[in-house]
Amino acid sequence: MLEKKSAHPPPQLTAADQARLDDLHRTIAEQAQRFLGYPCNGDFDYSPLYRFLQFPLNNVGDPFLDTTFRLNTHAIECEVLEMFRQFTRAPAADFWGYMTNGGTEGNMYGIYLARELLPNGVVYYSEDTHYSVAKILRLLHARNIMIKSLANGEIDYLDLKETIRIHRDAPPIIFANIGTTMKGAVDDVTRIKNIMRELAIPAYYIHADAALSGMILPFVDNPQPFDFPAGIDSVSISGHKLIGSPIPCGVVIAKKTNVDRIARSVEYVGTLDTTLSGSRNAITPLFIWYALRMHGESGFRAMIRRCLEMADYAIEQFAAQGIKAWRNRNSITVVFPRPDADLAKRWQLAVHNDIAHIITVPHVTAGHIKQLLQELQPRPAGAGAP
Repeated sequence: MLEKKSAHPPPQLTAADQARLDDLHRTIAEQAQRFLGYPCNGDFDYSPLYRFLQFPLNNVGDPFLDTTFRLNTHAIECEVLEMFRQFTRAPAADFWGYMTNGGTEGNMYGIYLARELLPNGVVYYSEDTHYSVAKILRLLHARNIMIKSLANGEIDYLDLKETIRIHRDAPPIIFANIGTTMKGAVDDVTRIKNIMRELAIPAYYIHADAALSGMILPFVDNPQPFDFPAGIDSVSISGHKLIGSPIPCGVVIAKKTNVDRIARSVEYVGTLDTTLSGSRNAITPLFIWYALRMHGESGFRAMIRRCLEMADYAIEQFAAQGIKAWRNRNSITVVFPRPDADLAKRWQLAVHNDIAHIITVPHVTAGHIKQLLQELQPRPAGAGAP
C-alpha cells in the first residue's frame, strides 16, 4: 500500500469549524428520524468499505474495457451490472450498462441513445413523469409530446394511441414509467407494444424509468411486465432508493448493439467513450455490490415483502383515522390527501396538488406511521383516490 507521508503537520479545523460540523451532524441525525416522503432507504451500514475512501478512485470510461487509469473499481461495477442484467432479464449476448450518478442520468442516457438511433423520433411521456424528463428533453432538443395520465398515474393508453396515429410518420420513443414519482404507477409495456403492433409502427424505442420499482418488481410473485422480454430497449434503476446508499447512484442497462453504434474511441484514457459522464464515481459500485452480495435474492424478496406489508399497514392505520389512503399494485408508495404545510415539512412529505405520499422503504417502521398519524388531523376521505 502506498504510504502517505508529509513533511508538514496535517492541517486542522478551527474549533468553530469543528463545531459547525458537529451541529450539522446533529441536525441531520434528527431529521433522519422523520424521513417518510422520499424513496431513499436509510437502513444500511457500509462502514467496512470506508478504507477505500483514502484513494482517488475514478471509474472513467466504459466499465467493460481496459483503461490506462488503474485506480478504479470496474471489475466490481461489472459484477453489479451482471446482477442488474439478471433482475431485468436483459439478453446476455446483447447487454451493456454502467453505473450512473442517479436516475436522471440513466434516463438521459436512454433518451439520448434512442434519439441517436431514431433522429426523427418523437418522445412520448405522461404528465405523471418525473420533472427531470422535461429538462432532459430540452437539453437534448428532442421532439416530444406529453400524454395524459389515468387517475392512478399510468399513461393514458387511448391518448397515446391516438397521438401516435396522428404523428405516425415519426418513429415513437416511449418513455415508460415503471413506478411514477407520486403514485407509484407502472405503465403497461405489453399494452404499449400492442399499440405499436395495431398501428403497424415498424421502428420504435421504449425506455423504462424504473428508479424505485426496478428493485421491487423482480422480487414479487406477480410483477407487471417491465423488463427486456416485455419489450424495453433500456432501463434506469436507482441504487440509493430501495437498496440504500449515502451517495446517490444508479444503473442504466441497454442493448449492446445499440450502444456500439454511438461509441467513440478516446486515446487519452485508452478506452471507448460510451457513457455520458467522463469521470465516474468508483465508490458507489462498491456500496451497491456490497448490499447485493449481503442480501442476495432471498434477502431482497423478504425485504420487499416487509415493505409491502408496511404499506398495507399504513393504509389500514390511515383508514382507522378516517383518512382515505391507497397504493398501486406492487407499489410501496402510499397516497393520501395533502396535509397542512407544517406537518408536510416536519415529516419531509412529498406533495403535489391535492395529494401527498409516504414511501415505506426499509427504514420506515410502524412507529413512524403511528407518530405521523398522531399529528395528522382527519381530512375528508377520497381526495386523490383513483
